[in-house]
Amino acid sequence: MKSFRRLSKSKIGTGILILFLLLILASFAVSDISNLRSGGSLPQNTLAKVGDAELTAAELDFAMQRRLAQLRQQNPQATYADLAGDFDAVVNSLIQERTLWAYARKHGFTVSKKLVDAEIVKLPGVQGLDGRFSEEAYQGFLQQQRITDAQLRREIETALLQRLVLTPVAANARLGQSFARPYANLLLERREGELGLLPFAAFTGGAAPTPQELDAFYRQNAARYTIPERRVLRIARLTEAQLGAIAPTEQEVAAYYQANQATYGGSQTRVLSRASLPDQAAAAGIAARAKAGAANFAAAAAPAGFSAADVSLGPQSRQQLAALAGEAVAAQVFSAPAGTVVGPVQSSTGFDVIKVESISTATGRSLDQARSEIVAKLTVDKRKEALADLVGKVEDQLGEGRTFEEVAQANRLPVVVTPALTRSGIAVDQPDFKLPTDYAGMPAFGFDLGVDDDPVVESLPNEGGYALLDVTDVIPAAPAPFARVAAQVRTDFIAKRAADRANAAATTILQTAARGGSLADAVRSAGISGIRAPEGIDLRRGALSQFAQQGQEVPPPLRILFTLTPGKAQRAAGPSGIYLVKLDRVTQGDATSNPTLIAQQLTVLNRAVAEELAVQWLSAAQKELGVTRNEDAIKAARQRILQGS
Repeated sequence: MKSFRRLSKSKIGTGILILFLLLILASFAVSDISNLRSGGSLPQNTLAKVGDAELTAAELDFAMQRRLAQLRQQNPQATYADLAGDFDAVVNSLIQERTLWAYARKHGFTVSKKLVDAEIVKLPGVQGLDGRFSEEAYQGFLQQQRITDAQLRREIETALLQRLVLTPVAANARLGQSFARPYANLLLERREGELGLLPFAAFTGGAAPTPQELDAFYRQNAARYTIPERRVLRIARLTEAQLGAIAPTEQEVAAYYQANQATYGGSQTRVLSRASLPDQAAAAGIAARAKAGAANFAAAAAPAGFSAADVSLGPQSRQQLAALAGEAVAAQVFSAPAGTVVGPVQSSTGFDVIKVESISTATGRSLDQARSEIVAKLTVDKRKEALADLVGKVEDQLGEGRTFEEVAQANRLPVVVTPALTRSGIAVDQPDFKLPTDYAGMPAFGFDLGVDDDPVVESLPNEGGYALLDVTDVIPAAPAPFARVAAQVRTDFIAKRAADRANAAATTILQTAARGGSLADAVRSAGISGIRAPEGIDLRRGALSQFAQQGQEVPPPLRILFTLTPGKAQRAAGPSGIYLVKLDRVTQGDATSNPTLIAQQLTVLNRAVAEELAVQWLSAAQKELGVTRNEDAIKAARQRILQGS
């Protein structure tokens, strides 16, 4: 788990983690794939089997860990309990992945090692000081990300297999406009009615709560005033201060300079004349005349039918000439002095004769001029490598059984001891205590450790290095003493009483409205002071889509408006009061004159059809291969992961 969290916090790791959801069907409604059979013949640690591909409990554990890591990027206080709604989807997604793998193996779809290697060399962080792929840097990358070569290759192979096998299935789904028009009509549906609010503030009056009422409320709502579990942490930061002086050697600086001549050496161009013929003898004739002192290269090439415009190439870089005639020709031409006639030499177009008319070299930077820049770059790289080595040294020491104190002392690590902290980092007994910003994620990580667990090394955000984390005490959750929360209990009691009164008033108003008349008249007849009269509302269904576009939920009163039948009224709870909604009339939509809206809905439907095609493909593949689920093992895994038992 600790290694996965490290992976989730780096840019590279984030890219790898995305592969977990790369399968198209991870976001599909796959619960309707029903050709799965339960089987008691599977081993206890095997949750499911598709063809010859198995899903093990360890693989599910890893998947749930990565899902939790993703969730904690938005909510650092998230726990496995927050993933209860995702558990079945994760299991189904993993079974779908096995389906893809088993089907591909059965039918000869393979992802070559060369394809995977090509993806690996693109990863930042796997290059050496010369900018090229380095096996040493790659091993360091795997160690830093806490992932094995096999795991990384599996992730990449899965993504490639999905791209090659599954994506084409859903690529060309097309429906006619007649399918989209009813949906477009629905978006233009218009609803008119009334909307009112019974604010809780209008119901807060009345007698002050008695001590007996407050005590009873406190006991009935003890969970609300429970101080969550807290943990005392020790954090030792692994910083560059422990690295000492680090600088690249002269050999490393020179090697980097030579490997990056395109950056430091300047760009040379040559003005060239060129004749290319399929006949080597004819090309040799041009070369002989040019070398024998012809007036110019054009005159030497004229007997072979070339004009001056035909042979003039103008300024060419080595890369340009290589693209035109091939690297072998470019190598000879760019190693020759000005005035030289090169050829005949075989090129990509025949046999070439080329004259170097002149040479122009852009001003580059010498090694001495570029030294400070290169030294700064290599120093940063070497310090990163040295810090990674320090992390490895610390983890090796922990693996040898050394204590937190011994490791911190041996490596001169500065130690911070926190007061008892909640998962979110709050010190209930010391409200003014604040963790350093870099340590903000440590409390959540500490809740994955126990007092008897070995310390772990965690990554710090924003490439801030690493920290050694240890838990020294665990304080169980318990209700706060009444005296400490008395003021909050009183506030909550009054708020609850106001909410109960507002709901009772809403019941009366809705009963009145149900007998006929407007919602405004029903509110007025209730005789409650401090309440504004309901207002008219006129809305098209399509307007609700703006909330989804902004990543927001549709407000409850608007959602209710589009579920009511004319003449009906209903309530909806809001943060500041009770909403009252009444629908008066519905006007059906007609998108006939709005082809743009129909086209938009057609796009949405085509996407849905593509997803459904992929679902059906997987369903067919599972029927062919046979899928067995070990429901007892899955149930046990759910309880173990989500409930920690």
